[in-house]
Amino acid sequence: MTAARSRSAKDEAQDDIVTAFQVDALDLRGRVVRLGSALDAVLAHHDYPASVKRVLGEAVALAVLLGSSLKFEGRFILQTQTDGPVDMVVADFVSPDKIRAYARFDKDAVAAAEQRNDTAPAVLLGRGHLAMTIDQGLSANRYQGVVALDGAGLEAAAHEYFQQSEQIPTRVRLAVGEEVRPGGKASSWRAGGLLAQFLPDDPSRARMADLAPGDAPEGTAPHRLDEDDAWAEARSLTATLEDVELLDKDLSSERLLYRLFHERGVRVFDPLAIGAHCSCSRERVAGVLASFTVEERRGMIQDDGKVTVTCEFCGRTYGFPAEEVLGHGDA
Repeated sequence: MTAARSRSAKDEAQDDIVTAFQVDALDLRGRVVRLGSALDAVLAHHDYPASVKRVLGEAVALAVLLGSSLKFEGRFILQTQTDGPVDMVVADFVSPDKIRAYARFDKDAVAAAEQRNDTAPAVLLGRGHLAMTIDQGLSANRYQGVVALDGAGLEAAAHEYFQQSEQIPTRVRLAVGEEVRPGGKASSWRAGGLLAQFLPDDPSRARMADLAPGDAPEGTAPHRLDEDDAWAEARSLTATLEDVELLDKDLSSERLLYRLFHERGVRVFDPLAIGAHCSCSRERVAGVLASFTVEERRGMIQDDGKVTVTCEFCGRTYGFPAEEVLGHGDA
């Protein structure tokens, strides 16, 4: 984390940044993300319906909030697989500052949901699971956490993940909105998010009640623990955050945090700029093709004698002649 510096609560708002903060009096740490043109750049590669853009925007904001905490060069990959009209979402954050993402959806099912006016992101995702993967590269093992998506959306799934896997009291807020420009100009998209975590020096203060095991005898009382007063206050304050505040392009992250926590004193750290960037390249795609067997590669050759690969993230297409894919000895 970079060093904090004195800030005015009237600083001009910035887009495409993630800002870390700390409230010492509440043992609270967190981050705020504000995305504008970077989100537009992610969404521009595919012809997504507006409702799908909202789903993907939430995933991008959450991936930036979580991935920007990495203290090493690596990747944070957020992926959903569900039974909803949007059955897969992938958001890939490359530390320290690059994001790309895509969504797979059933066009007819999404259109039907739009006709019913039932297009909340949680509804379009449906039920399945959310996987969060930290990849430190070839020299280290991957870490992956998986949590159920039960129809309540990404915010609820993130809360469940931190309760089950990390045992850290956490609150996440996500908001995505479309800004319609006057004069028939193309609309733009914005996303915002806040992550707040209770991290006291004494870990016993952050203990949470055990989850129900699912096979307890009928009538067994659920495990309960008194909530720490500092976390109860922090949770109540974050609950006052409204979507419009996260999306307001004239409201800086500093002023937003000041509004929430000024009575307790909030320290704000230097923001990190976030950009949309796809890491695909001809060399990377060639490496992926080389991982298949000769017979599998031969089966990929099209009638024109080429293998064509399209990047799901950015839509860029790479063509390889058969002799390059197979090797001159196997062509």
